[in-house]
Amino acid sequence: MAPDGSIARPTVLTGPSGVGKGTLVARLRERHPEIWLSVSATTRAPRSGEIDGVHYFFHSKEQFHKLVQSGGLLEWAEFAGNCYGTPRQPVSERVAKGIPVLLEIELEGARQVRNSLPEAIQIFLAPPCVEELEKRIRGRGTEVEEAIQRRLKRAQEELQAQTEFDAVIVNDDLETALAELEKQMNLTIS
Repeated sequence: MAPDGSIARPTVLTGPSGVGKGTLVARLRERHPEIWLSVSATTRAPRSGEIDGVHYFFHSKEQFHKLVQSGGLLEWAEFAGNCYGTPRQPVSERVAKGIPVLLEIELEGARQVRNSLPEAIQIFLAPPCVEELEKRIRGRGTEVEEAIQRRLKRAQEELQAQTEFDAVIVNDDLETALAELEKQMNLTIS
């Protein structure tokens, strides 16, 4: 159950790269450590320091495809030769216990979850404007110009999907966006 006694509903958070999803989720979890952030499954090899079940659930391609075939994933996609997805069981178990669940996933995954978990609250995190998004991406200083242009093109396409979501939060100010996310998730400050 949620803090107000209502049934806990899982929340899906998506938005373009550079919009601040990771920063917002980290801040949310600082204030609400009871929130469980879904752990993705992947077929890629673990990187140094990654722990199975904490950072990812690591599977062989065969195991992963068995999960797909059995309906064991809420969403999945292939990227750069590896598969990634959100396992259904850990999400369902926590929801049944009344634990707030947050899925921070890509747009296509959010669309799949709309069908596989229709009770989920779907939230789109948007930048105040495309220029600000570009400033944030460039501010990372981690990508070459070609990659930046690809991200911006994809972001403009993703921004067209805002109307598909239950709520749109504009991430202009972190604390304001955080308060709106808390409201959408029906969270109270303890």
